[in-house]
Formats: sequence, structure tokens, C-alpha cells
Amino acid sequence: MNSNRGLSRRDALRTAAAAAALASVAPRSGAADAAGRFPQSIAFWCFNSAGEKWDIDTTCRVAKEIGCKSVELAAPEDWAVLKKYGLVCAIALNGMPGAPFVKGFNNPRYHEEVITRTKQMIDACATAGFPNVIAFTGFKWRDAEDPKSGEIPRDEGAANCVKGLKQIAGYAEQKKISVCLEHLNTRDSSHPMKGHPGYQGDDLDEVAAIIRKVGSPRVRLLFDVYHVQVMHGDLIRRIDQTKDIIGHVHTAGCPGRGELDDTQEVHYPAVMKKLAAIGYRGYVGQEFIPTRDPRAGLREAVRLCTV
Repeated sequence: MNSNRGLSRRDALRTAAAAAALASVAPRSGAADAAGRFPQSIAFWCFNSAGEKWDIDTTCRVAKEIGCKSVELAAPEDWAVLKKYGLVCAIALNGMPGAPFVKGFNNPRYHEEVITRTKQMIDACATAGFPNVIAFTGFKWRDAEDPKSGEIPRDEGAANCVKGLKQIAGYAEQKKISVCLEHLNTRDSSHPMKGHPGYQGDDLDEVAAIIRKVGSPRVRLLFDVYHVQVMHGDLIRRIDQTKDIIGHVHTAGCPGRGELDDTQEVHYPAVMKKLAAIGYRGYVGQEFIPTRDPRAGLREAVRLCTV
């Protein structure tokens, strides 16, 4: 009797241990996927331009299914759909026509338009209750669309960025909306959205210096893990060096800007743990270009970024 009782106790302990082990490795599903320190977001353009080409309604439904709180980089005319699903737009477009990263703050010839359109988007976000607007340095050529027009020296471009961003910083502070300047890679020329040859803000240290010279709590850094990895690597140290200015985070697998799976080189759980350690509490936007079932890729990405 006593020996049977002991055996049952051992069996129970073994069963409990096995169940715990399975729970630790089993993928989570549904809304629990995005429960964690960071609210997560889906970048609309990635899933609207590749594969199944989801519309805004489909993207919002998937976001709700997997527990994401936002569909970002969606146009204002789509925001009513986001509201219908109880979602936010974690970071809004800057309102510039065409590719929004081409004509930016580094070039005075575009300042009036960029500043005007960014202020309009700040107003729209303030009304909608959304937190951030994206910003870019722009391409390095004096005519941003003509590489033959001559290059703006990097120090001159940086000074122009500081001057332009200072013109909207006070407005952003007043409206309580953050403007997040994005660092992009110029090394990948294989696809127009995997790299941006000609973009002047491809050095993270220079982009961080611009933001610090503006000196506003509402002008922040968009830390794109994929772009930083392509240009610099050393992600954990880079997060630590910019911890005081990070306002938004983007993800994608590297190389290739695909899924956050085991075919790419970034260990996203470690990246997310570092973001948690520095006290980051903003959104993490999933901005990869799907190469397979987009729902499965998103679920995996959300799980890897949940800490």
C-alpha cells in the first residue's frame, strides 16, 4: 500500500513535469499570442502588396485573431475600419505622395511640403487618438528623384534635417504626437522595399545625432531591427546606445526581409528581451514581406516577439 502510494506520487510528479515541458515549447495561438510587454502591430503595406494581397478589412481581422493591437502605416481613409475592429494605427504615414522616404527633411527644397503634410498627419493622429507619425531623411540627391543632380553632403543633409524637424517639434509636443525618424539600409538593391540605395539616413549614429540635436521628447527614433542589422549588426549594443530616443520598433527577417523564422540570422527573443530591459514599452510593428502563408508567419513572429 505504501509502495503503491509512493509510485503514484512519482508518476504524478513525472506527469506534471512532462506537461510543464510541453507547455514551455508549445506555440501559443489566438489572442494570447500578443500578450506581453509590447503591444504588437501589423504593417499594412507588407500584406497588401505581396502574396494574398490582403485588404484593410482582412488585415484588421487577422490582427484581432492573433492579438495585435494595431494595423500601422494605413492611410487615414482606412482608419474607420481600424476603429471598427478596436485597433489603432501605431504609426501613421507622413502624407507624402509616392514612396514616402524619397523626399525628406535633408533637402530644403522639400521642407515646405514635408512639414505641411507631416503637420496634417499629426492633426489627424491627434483627432484619432493614434500615437506616432513616421519621418525620413530623404534621398541624398539635390533633386531626390535624379541621381545626376549632385549629392547633398552628409553634414549638410543632417543640418537640414535638424532645422526641418525643429520646425515641427513644438507642434508635435503641443498635440502630444511623436514623430519617429527612420534609419534605412542602402546595401540591399535586390528589391525596392528591401533596401533603399540613395537614402541619406543609413547610418544609425548619424540619425541618432540628428534626433538628439533636435532635442524634443516628441522627435524619436524608429528602430528598424532589419535595417540596423543590414547596415551595422551589433543589435543589442545598438539598442542600448539609442535607448533614450527609441519611439517605435519594426521587425523583419534578415537577410531578405522575410519571416522571423529559423532561416534568418536575427535572434528576435534576445532583441525583445533587450528592449524590455531598457524599459521600452512602445509598439513592435511586424514589417516583413511574406514568402509563405502570411497568417502562419505572423503568428510565429508575434510569438517570437512576446516577452
